[in-house]
Amino acid sequence: MIQVLDIVIAGLLLGGLYALIAMGLSLQYGVARVLNFSHGEFIMLGGMGTWMLYTVGGLNPLLAVAICGPVAFVLGFVIHRTMFKRLFAQSTSPGVFESNSMLASFGLLFIIQNVASLIWGPDIRGYSYLAFPVDLGGAVFGANRLVTLGFAIAIGAAFYIFLARTRLGKGIRAAAQDSATAGLLGVNINRVLALCFGLGAAMASIAGVLISISYPVNTVMGGEYMTIAIIVVVLGGLGSIPGSFLGGFILGIVGSIVTYIEPALALIAYYVIFMLLLLVKPTGIMGR
Repeated sequence: MIQVLDIVIAGLLLGGLYALIAMGLSLQYGVARVLNFSHGEFIMLGGMGTWMLYTVGGLNPLLAVAICGPVAFVLGFVIHRTMFKRLFAQSTSPGVFESNSMLASFGLLFIIQNVASLIWGPDIRGYSYLAFPVDLGGAVFGANRLVTLGFAIAIGAAFYIFLARTRLGKGIRAAAQDSATAGLLGVNINRVLALCFGLGAAMASIAGVLISISYPVNTVMGGEYMTIAIIVVVLGGLGSIPGSFLGGFILGIVGSIVTYIEPALALIAYYVIFMLLLLVKPTGIMGR
């Protein structure tokens, strides 16, 4: 029984991070129609930025959320307004825009990664924060990981409420369903698309902050988390924010089970799930 509890809680801890990462990517693709392959680099920036703020400035890592998130939002907003908006205006069809924006995001990935490597170097970085053990019914976990789960759930829930209840959130959902009609009804589409890209970057950066609290970080960590984000987005349904949230926890539990059996098979299991989804249910759990 303790082993089952250990596996489930470990899966939820991973799933909370996966859900937060995937929600940002789902927002960028579901509304802004940008399959942003540089998404993982914003995770890396959040993680490395938090490490620097903690080790150099002595800032509480949880407070780094209030710095890294807004900085990433502004960066993402500016990138969309200066690069992706121009690509959209020059593209002859939505399909052409998606292809061009994907290629542009690859270029952005290498720019961010190489600039980060020049600043921080290739070394693995880490720090100790809330590292004392907590016993949950016989299963022992670090307090930092439990705090990470709590923050991930709270941020994910707050973001869902924002989309469902606020006027801006309703405008975002309208733009996701039919941007042309939403524009006719008074929604500023260009602003909404830039906001969505910026919010996706902010959520990725916040996920990076939370990852750094529990795991080591480095300047090339983005690729692995980007792969996981794509798998979770497909699992939950392309463009579905609730689907990404649910898919993150499902993938986290699956990863925990596989890791318990054989740690080396975890990433392989993710790819198997990804391929099966594409073959059996490409729309995902909550996709249309």
